[in-house]
Amino acid sequence: MKLPTRGRNAGRKPLPDIMSAQQRSHLMSKIRGKNTKPELVLRKALHRRGYRYRLHHATLPGKPDIVLPRFRAVIFVSGCFWHGHDCELFRLPATRREFWQKKIEGNRKRDDIVRDGILALGWRHLTVWECAIRGKHALGVDETIRRVCVWLDGRRRTALIAGRSAACH
Repeated sequence: MKLPTRGRNAGRKPLPDIMSAQQRSHLMSKIRGKNTKPELVLRKALHRRGYRYRLHHATLPGKPDIVLPRFRAVIFVSGCFWHGHDCELFRLPATRREFWQKKIEGNRKRDDIVRDGILALGWRHLTVWECAIRGKHALGVDETIRRVCVWLDGRRRTALIAGRSAACH
């Protein structure tokens, strides 16, 4: 068994799951894909600064979290766990590792396809990682929003915003 090499559990054996498979499945099914807390924080801050947007636009690839037609730009707010971001908020579960590796790798590949589709349609895209808003190395909401606004008002086609310790892929 491979022991974790970073984070608070570095060098420790993983603990057994205290929930049954049915309980864990029920708990995981309650995790939302839309209107997550980081997404809501970002949307409220953008609205306060006068940016107007649409949500989950079905005609664009991947139904982006935030669509700003005036800027021909979309913003994806990605959870570090679900998208396998290399930061403190991501840790591969100790149980069913093969399943989770396959699931997260599939999410990453789908993200790449969606981003390529957005660019092919002539739109710009920004990915804001969850660790930019919360966690030990977070930039904080104000700094994250400042960077989002700079990107929106600029000309760069793509960008990533992550916490200070993240190694973006």
